[in-house]
Amino acid sequence: MAEAAPQALALPSGLLELCALLGPSRDSLRGPEQAQRKGVGGPPLEPEVLSVFVPPFVTKEDSQTASAPCATLSKTRRRSFRKKRDKPKSEPWKGLPPEDVTVPNGVDLLALPQLCFPGGLCVASEPKEDCVHFLVLTDVCGNRTYGVVAQYYRPLHDESCFYNGKAHWEPSWPTMGVAGCFVPFAVCVVSKLPYYNALKDCLSCLLTHLKLCKDFEVDNHIKDFAAKLSLIPSPPPGPLHLVFNMKPLQIVFPSRADPESPVIDLDLHLPLLCFRPEKVLQILTCLLTEQRIVFFSSNWALLPLVAECFMAYLHPLQWQHTFVPVLSGQMLDFVMAPTSFLMGCHLDYFEEVSKEADGLVLINIDNGSITCSNEEDVDLPDMPLLAAQTFIQRVQSLQLHHELDLAHLGASTDLNEGRARRRAWQRRLNCQVQQVALQLLFSIFREVKNHLNYEHRVFNSEEFLKTRAPGDQQFYRQVLDTYMFHAFLKARLSRRMDAFAQMDLNTQSEEDRLNGMLASPRRPTIEKMASRKSSALHAVHRRMVVSMPNLQDIAVPELLARNSSLRKVDSTGCGSVVLNVTPPSTYTFKIPEIHFPLVSQCVQAYYSDCVALLSKAMGLLAPDSSVLLARYYYLRGAVHLMQGQLLDALLDFQSLYKTDIRIFPADLVRRTVGSLSGPQRAQAERVPELRRLISEVVDKPGEAPKPDDRVKNFELPKKHMQLDDFVKRVQESGIVKDTNTIHRLFEALTVGHQKQIDPETFKDFYNCWKEAEAEAQEVSLPLSVTEHLDKNECVYKLSSSVKTNRGVGKIAMTQKRLFLLTEGRPGYVEISTFRNIEEVRSTTVAFLLLRIPTLKIKVVSKKEVFEANLKTECDLWHLMVKEMWAGKKLADDHKDPQYIQQALTHVLLMDAVVGTLQSPAAIYAASKLSHFDRMKNEMSTPVPRTTSETLKHKINPSAGETCPHAVDVLLYTPGHLDPAEKVEDAHPKLWCALDEGKVTVFDASSWTIHQQCFKVGASKLNCMVMAEQNQVWVGSEDSVIYIINIHSMSCNKQLTDHRSSVTDLVAQNGTPSKVYSCSADGTVLAWNVSTLRVTSRFQLPGGGLSSISLHDGCLWCCTGTSIVAMMTSGLLCQELKVSENFKEMSTSFVGFQLLPEQEQLWVACAGLASIYIWSLADLTQPPHRVPLQDCSEVSCMIRVKQQIWVGGTGLSQGLARGKIYVIDAERKTVAKELVAHIDRVTTLCSAEDRYVLSGSGGGEGKIAIWKVE
Repeated sequence: MAEAAPQALALPSGLLELCALLGPSRDSLRGPEQAQRKGVGGPPLEPEVLSVFVPPFVTKEDSQTASAPCATLSKTRRRSFRKKRDKPKSEPWKGLPPEDVTVPNGVDLLALPQLCFPGGLCVASEPKEDCVHFLVLTDVCGNRTYGVVAQYYRPLHDESCFYNGKAHWEPSWPTMGVAGCFVPFAVCVVSKLPYYNALKDCLSCLLTHLKLCKDFEVDNHIKDFAAKLSLIPSPPPGPLHLVFNMKPLQIVFPSRADPESPVIDLDLHLPLLCFRPEKVLQILTCLLTEQRIVFFSSNWALLPLVAECFMAYLHPLQWQHTFVPVLSGQMLDFVMAPTSFLMGCHLDYFEEVSKEADGLVLINIDNGSITCSNEEDVDLPDMPLLAAQTFIQRVQSLQLHHELDLAHLGASTDLNEGRARRRAWQRRLNCQVQQVALQLLFSIFREVKNHLNYEHRVFNSEEFLKTRAPGDQQFYRQVLDTYMFHAFLKARLSRRMDAFAQMDLNTQSEEDRLNGMLASPRRPTIEKMASRKSSALHAVHRRMVVSMPNLQDIAVPELLARNSSLRKVDSTGCGSVVLNVTPPSTYTFKIPEIHFPLVSQCVQAYYSDCVALLSKAMGLLAPDSSVLLARYYYLRGAVHLMQGQLLDALLDFQSLYKTDIRIFPADLVRRTVGSLSGPQRAQAERVPELRRLISEVVDKPGEAPKPDDRVKNFELPKKHMQLDDFVKRVQESGIVKDTNTIHRLFEALTVGHQKQIDPETFKDFYNCWKEAEAEAQEVSLPLSVTEHLDKNECVYKLSSSVKTNRGVGKIAMTQKRLFLLTEGRPGYVEISTFRNIEEVRSTTVAFLLLRIPTLKIKVVSKKEVFEANLKTECDLWHLMVKEMWAGKKLADDHKDPQYIQQALTHVLLMDAVVGTLQSPAAIYAASKLSHFDRMKNEMSTPVPRTTSETLKHKINPSAGETCPHAVDVLLYTPGHLDPAEKVEDAHPKLWCALDEGKVTVFDASSWTIHQQCFKVGASKLNCMVMAEQNQVWVGSEDSVIYIINIHSMSCNKQLTDHRSSVTDLVAQNGTPSKVYSCSADGTVLAWNVSTLRVTSRFQLPGGGLSSISLHDGCLWCCTGTSIVAMMTSGLLCQELKVSENFKEMSTSFVGFQLLPEQEQLWVACAGLASIYIWSLADLTQPPHRVPLQDCSEVSCMIRVKQQIWVGGTGLSQGLARGKIYVIDAERKTVAKELVAHIDRVTTLCSAEDRYVLSGSGGGEGKIAIWKVE
């Protein structure tokens, strides 16, 4: 274990990886010295690495005299080396590091001199101004490190420059040596994080000291500088930035906004100053299509800064190829590489690069031009037009000049105050630029999600391309073939909640929320048809396919509220004005002063100061500042780790579970635990929090990566398919997901054949389906027709032109009705809504010597029967209309609109099956899909009247899944308009826990999906409760309580104090508010909601604790064998035992309800079809029994007003069904018996005592909403 310790305790992402001094060798200066004396110029010098400084900077001797914890630490940190000064003068490095120097991965010391002096190293005749440029260094694995280089000049002295560190060599600065001879040197700082501005400021401070020091003191100054940086921990993701005093400047190290975002420490508007918006779009197109790109500038610093800005514009997409934004003159052959890359060269090499390499995109930053090498055309497509137009207008509305922002302000007399003002302005502008870039990517790629199959990780690229406008096809074809887009697809299929996914969630329309619930085939709504038809943009989009430089000449037509091609992101017309983006609030923590000399005692004092300041800051925080508190815990844990105080570090990291689990450093904690010594491990095991942490990160295996996370492109099958393979292929195609429906489709396609499907049949079926989809997209209805239809109706099927008793025309089917689209002058003739159909018959009518197949539809309250001579289409339309009629009847009977959507799917599958088979048996085959028509005929009795009258609505949280999932828990939260919420987020919500830790949230004002499934752990969820109006606490089988923030819909906190499955939660309002939780092992914990600390705990003997309830200062606890009333202090008040009340039968308590007004305890028992009522005054008296007719199992019960609702399983019409018994609490009799679900009732919850919601098992997986009388 001692061998593993050094790696285990390395602090991740420290600010400094390496610091180096570079310049000419002493020998090489002799030529310039002589040349200067003779008055002639010399050749360029060869730069080399003069000194290397690698952390840590505490020597072994210092460490050995330090305290034991620090000694332990010294073994774990990387060794520190720099160039030795006692080497003979005749043996310079020649650019190679000595054997004992450990250089961080990704830093090539051989290439570093060229990159630090990319334009060569020349002695100057007069002093030049200091200059800074930036580097990006990439190792063989593609990991990047970032360098900031400061060049400065020193006079060349008569004797020597600073090489052996001996004072007698050096006259003091700034004594002039050789007249007019100044030598350039460079200090390079390398960091894992792209702190361009911060490290530039740091180096600027260093140079002020270097200019004043003597030559032999330079190394010590640089070492002290590097040591300071090495002791600064990198800030964790979030709102806390670090501030360090690097005299005379206050240096700010910003954190990344969240774990998915990059660090932004540069001015993101730089490209917008260098290029017109049209050119920015062209460059982004080059990046998205992965061209071979070379930036040019006469300013070395601009090359990486502009390139990095474009990388930030692409976020969350990531450039996957070579990224070398600075190439020295000796590296120009890199541009001959055949693969995609992004490189940067000095403008002096423009002609050379242009002539030597073919197929390059050459971007001149200085004049804002884009050309191709060798005057060849690169096949560069145009950006999608609407996205491009919107981007241009948004960019043009940005305020890019700080001077305009300062015009009304007084001059700042304090240097750091002026810098802080500039940083705040830049941060606001950066947020706006990021938002504009994200909106561009979002408008380009938003509809990709409609063509993804998450279960099988398939993307149907061809179908996606068909939905793109003709002028955009070339762009999408090239982008879809890139590594970048493939990585983007992986993130979508993994449901990563990055900036793109967050914007998708924030911009969902009501239609999107409805589509999330109704898994029906995609068709354009009447509203979309009208928008598409009348929008002038539709014509422009197809007509104006122009090159990007001419975009500014096109007048953007005014957009309607909706558009058929690309949906708007914002609500202000076409987005001509940038949305008012307010950067999230940030906070700073000032790093304490670092004292020198750099010995262990000073370092330990610095660490102690850090811990003290962090602890003080934590003590001053308000209880609800958990986000900021988490950052302080993280930093304090990191400092404890640097001190060698491993257990204190682990305790701080463990606290991240309660404050913000997103920044929990799991890998670091795992390695730290692995490095604990035997005594330390034993001590950790005695601390409950650490014992749990160790079991979480070490004893439990990590989540195994998926064996295959590739994204497959949809392809038609090439082999015969059995049922299981056919199910998978249909789901991959995106036609339908529901497994039971696909089983029926399989039966239809294999009627009269062997039970397998050949590739040709599948191909024909797929083409029929897609052709019908394409035809529906082309349907155009005149205004005289659309005004009779609802705006959300879609035309799903059109017949051929037929003769009817109402005129000649085409029969159209929507999800709501049948109507005749008359020919000649198009008109609308209502046939019937599906609800009003009374009878549908397929018959024949005599015409001369022929019998013409005719469809007859009898409508309620109409004498005249509609007749249509549908000829060969008659049998199919007969099947389809009957299925829709049956679907509508079932939807009305069960108050479940999803029956209509499923019926539509069946109808369209019938159509595709008939088109595929084209045989006499085709209609019989299609009849296999008449599922609801068969159900209607087989149902001997209707839905019971009481059930129908009480049932108001049904929703399906498993919509869009391959099969239904059991509803484990339901929680209703009332709406609260909070300043932190958007108005629509203030609506009441229904929280639904499904299996494997999935939670779906519905907007309870419209019963539409507010948020699709997100994961809360990976185990079954047992209970939920609302705390303080802004949190939902969720108890899980994995013994963790997960806390969901209602405003952000994120789960970043976990309570891990239970050791067994969390079975129930109950909230207690008051000051402070509390939540009581219980687990199956009998543990009851009381939590302070504000601090998330356990305020009290007690243990019930025997375990089996399943539920708790709070009444009159007592906690009532239900175990399998007893129900006990406990004081919150743990003192027993009352107890009801199974053994004393059910001596002759084997049973256990499964749930209870308290009725304090009546002083009653209502109890359900396993296997008994009754509810038992005890008097709280005397639990020893026999209970009153309320029998539940035809009940076989009770699973849940709740109190609503003066009623007890009991859910379980019972018989209905001879079949086992999920039933609800509504018991009148005063009369103690069953008032209603409701047939609720096909599967058992698993959970009940009340919505403001006006409605009761019931969830069902996995056989149905739906939620029913019941009216409370």
